[in-house]
Amino acid sequence: MRKVTIIILLFNLYLTGTFQLQSQNRDIDLLRSINQSAPGLKPISRLLSETTVPVTLAVPVLMGGYSLITSDKGLFKDAFYIAFASGVNLGFTYALKASIARQRPYDSYPGQLEVYKPEDDFSMPSGHTSGAFATATALTLKYPKWYVAVPSFLWAGSIGFSRMHLGVHYPSDVLAGAVLGAGSAFLTWKVNEWIWSRYDVKGLRVIKKTTLSAL
Repeated sequence: MRKVTIIILLFNLYLTGTFQLQSQNRDIDLLRSINQSAPGLKPISRLLSETTVPVTLAVPVLMGGYSLITSDKGLFKDAFYIAFASGVNLGFTYALKASIARQRPYDSYPGQLEVYKPEDDFSMPSGHTSGAFATATALTLKYPKWYVAVPSFLWAGSIGFSRMHLGVHYPSDVLAGAVLGAGSAFLTWKVNEWIWSRYDVKGLRVIKKTTLSAL
C-alpha cells in the first residue's frame, strides 16, 4: 500500500515538474485553445463541472441507502468502498495542492482567459477531475461492465475538459487529477479487499470474521 501511495505522489510531482519547468508555454497555449473554442457550449461546461460534487456524493449514499433497505451486504461493501475511495482521493488532492502551490492559470496570465468563476485554492491537481475519475474508476473496478465503464469515464473525461474550457485549470492539472483519481480508487480497492478479507457484515454491522464461527 505504501509503495502505491509513493508512486502516485511521485508521478504527480513528475507531471508538475515536466509541465511547469519544460512545457509551460505548451500548457498555456493548449489551455487558451480549449478555453476559446466553442463559446456557445460554455453553459454545458458549467453544468457538467457543477455535477461533480453531487454525483460523487450521491453514488455511495444512494447505494448505501438502498443496501440498508434491502439488507444487501454486497452492495453495502461496494458503497463503503466508493465512499472510501472518494475520501482518500480528496485527502491526496488537497495535500498535493498545498505542497505544489501552483497558481491558477488566470492568475498567472491575467486577461488572457475567459474564466467561469475564480477559485480560492491552488491549481494542481484538478480536484473536480480527480473526484470524477476516482468515482468512475471505483465503479468500474466493482462493476467491470462496458455499460458502467463507458458512461462513467465519458462523464469523468467531460468534467476534465469542462475545467479547461472554463479556464480554471491547465491541461497538466487535469491530467494529474485523472491519474490521481484513478490511482486513489485503485489503492483503496486493494485496501478494501484487505478489509473485507478480515471483516464481514452481519445485519449491516461490520464485525471481525474471526468471531463468525462463534455465532
